[in-house]
Amino acid sequence: MDEAISAADANRKFSLLLRGVREGRSYVVTAHGKPVARLVPAGRHEDLAIGARSALLSRLEKQPVVESQRWTRDELYEDER
Repeated sequence: MDEAISAADANRKFSLLLRGVREGRSYVVTAHGKPVARLVPAGRHEDLAIGARSALLSRLEKQPVVESQRWTRDELYEDER
């Protein structure tokens, strides 16, 4: 679970946060109580991206193919009115 830390505290304690990240911890940086950034170990980010991609491809493979007509370029790019 990510530990929440305010942006002001993250600024003051940045070297401590980096040490924690190096040890495998992760943090969510908040501004005015809302999450704005996440500090995670570099390898973990890549693992998350690979996992998310695999989950998406698996989900897409299970969806039925929808037959539809071909669209013209004009139809794809026409302005919505």
